Amino acid sequence: MAIRIDGQTYYRTSEACQRSGISRATLFRWLKAGVLEDSVHRDRKGWRLFTEDDINRIKAEANRVR
Repeated sequence: MAIRIDGQTYYRTSEACQRSGISRATLFRWLKAGVLEDSVHRDRKGWRLFTEDDINRIKAEANRVR
């Protein structure tokens, strides 16, 4: 369930993974390795929130050929 804050839509980790086609384990591995920047947006519980731009960056990394 997406969250709207000040007109911006945010997605929780599971939603971001589902929309970008990767697993949570992959996302967390990439964050830990510095492949992706950690999300600067968090909810009051401290959980990561991802914007549509963040999801597009995750998709780009997932589709990148090495």
